[in-house]
Amino acid sequence: MKGLNYFSLLVLLISACGKKQETIKPELTSITESVYASGYLKSENQYQVFPSVNGVISKIYVEEGDTVTTGEPLMLLAHDTQRYSKENAQLAERLNDVKENEGKKLDAQLTVELAKNKLLFDSSLFFRQKALWEQKIGTKVELEQKEVAYAASKSNYFSALIRQRDLLKQLEFNSNQSKNNLKISDQLESDFTIKSEVNGRVYALYKSVGEWVGVQTPLAILGDAKQFRLQMRIDEYDILKIKIGQDVLVTMDSYKGKVFMASVSKINPLMNEKTKSFTIEAKFSDPPEKLYPNLTFEANIIIQKKDNVIIVPNRYFVNDSTLLLSNGESVKVITGLKDYRCTEILKGVAITDELLMPEE
Repeated sequence: MKGLNYFSLLVLLISACGKKQETIKPELTSITESVYASGYLKSENQYQVFPSVNGVISKIYVEEGDTVTTGEPLMLLAHDTQRYSKENAQLAERLNDVKENEGKKLDAQLTVELAKNKLLFDSSLFFRQKALWEQKIGTKVELEQKEVAYAASKSNYFSALIRQRDLLKQLEFNSNQSKNNLKISDQLESDFTIKSEVNGRVYALYKSVGEWVGVQTPLAILGDAKQFRLQMRIDEYDILKIKIGQDVLVTMDSYKGKVFMASVSKINPLMNEKTKSFTIEAKFSDPPEKLYPNLTFEANIIIQKKDNVIIVPNRYFVNDSTLLLSNGESVKVITGLKDYRCTEILKGVAITDELLMPEE
C-alpha cells in the first residue's frame, strides 16, 4: 500500500514538472482601433403621427403592417360641426360670387347711364338758356333754374359713378372673402383627416375607433418600409474620435454570427446632459434582407487601422506596459493601438522574442 502511494506521488510530481507555461512570439500583422457602441434601428423618415385638431376617431383606414403613400388617409376624426361650417361657407361663396351678382352690376350701370343722359339734357337746356340771356331773351329766373338743374344732374351723375365703383369693389371683396373662407373651411375639414407624410409602412397604431384624442396624443408610428438607419450613443470621452464616413462593424442578435458593414452618416452635435453621451447615426453599406424598427445591435466604429505592425495578445501583459520574456525577465514596452484582442508594440520587444504568458 505504501509502495502504491509513493508511485502515485511520483507520477504527480513528474506531471507537474512537465507542465510548461504558454509562450508566443509577437506577430507582424494589421490592427484596428475602434469605439464600441450599442443602439437600435430606426426606419428612415420614421415619425410619430399626431392630430392637428381635437376629436373622436370615427374611422381607421389602415392596419399595422400596411404600406401607405404620401397623402393617403390614415384616420378620420368626427367633425359634424365643421361639416356644417363648410356648407355655410359654400352657400356664402355661391351667394357672393361675382357672376351671381350681374343684376346688381347691371342696375348700377343703368343708373349711371340715366344720370348721364339727364346731365346731357340739363346741360343743353342750361347753355341754350344762357345763350338766349346773352341776347336779352328770357328771364334771369329761367336761367338760374336751368343752372340749378344742370348742377344737380352733374352731382347725381358723379354720385352714380362713385356708387357703381363702390358696388363693384364690394362685390369683388365679398366674392374673394367668401372664397377664402371656403378655403379655410376646406383646410379645417382636411385637418380632421389624418394623412401619411411618407411613402412607407404603418409600424404601430395606438388608438381605436371611438377614442377621444388631442393634439398631443400619438396616434401611430410610420416610416420607410425598406430604408433603415442605425442610431447609437457615444460617450463624451470618445466623441472627438468619431467622424462622418468611418466604417462601422455591426452585429445583431437577429442575425447571429454575421457581421454587417455600415458607415457613420450623422453626428448629433448636442450632448445629452443626463447620460453624458452623443447620438450618432450610421447607414448600412449592404443591409440585411429583413429589418424592423427598434431591433438592437452592437457596433464597433473603426477609428484607425495600421498595417505591418507588431502585436501581442492582451492576455500576455502583466500590466498595461509590461511583458515577460521566456526566461522570466520582465520588459517594459511602449504600446500603440489596442483592440479587444491585441495591442500594438511600438518599442520594447521584437518579433523574434519569445514571450511567456503570466500565471493566473
